[in-house]
Amino acid sequence: MAAAGPSVFLLMVNGQVESAQFPEYDDLYCKYCFVYGQDWAPTAGLEEGISQITSKSQDARHALVWNFPIDVTFKSTNPYGWPQIVLSVYGPDVFGNDVVRGYGAVHVPFSPGRHKKTIPMFVPESVSKLQKFTSWFMGRRPEYTDPKVVAQGEGREVTRVRSQGFVTLLFNVVTKDMRKLGYDTGPPDTQGVSGPSTPQGLSR
Repeated sequence: MAAAGPSVFLLMVNGQVESAQFPEYDDLYCKYCFVYGQDWAPTAGLEEGISQITSKSQDARHALVWNFPIDVTFKSTNPYGWPQIVLSVYGPDVFGNDVVRGYGAVHVPFSPGRHKKTIPMFVPESVSKLQKFTSWFMGRRPEYTDPKVVAQGEGREVTRVRSQGFVTLLFNVVTKDMRKLGYDTGPPDTQGVSGPSTPQGLSR
């Protein structure tokens, strides 16, 4: 068997959807899914998940803590279409209907190591006051039929949105064979690392 070099590289991501800050809301849950380019394929783990419902902490922070695990491995031949994680947060309105409380997306960090990211969330807005009242009264707020649209630029500029809340994610990123394929990700590829990685991979 010929000792050919690797033709694909691996991106291993684990961590958690840690917590959220939504001062106006309580009893929220979170969904996540990954969006990636056509050269990418998941090889292990889960591409999407839905958390438990959580209530605000009783301390001064009033944080909504999920600590919901993320664990997925991708393979690819090309860094184009690097995976993004898309988050959707939902909770009850005054009538008890589940409505969207925020959307957000962020790229999986490019460099190996431990990363903490805080993502600003937003919600689509009705254009007119009549639409706002009707959607409130009927319990049907504006939302995307497919949350993955959040990770795509196409058509987003025509959507009116309002900022609302933050979600904090914790990522542990490991890459394999990227350097052998000629891609420089900063710190050297880490293989079989256990525990916290080098401070070089930290970002906020």
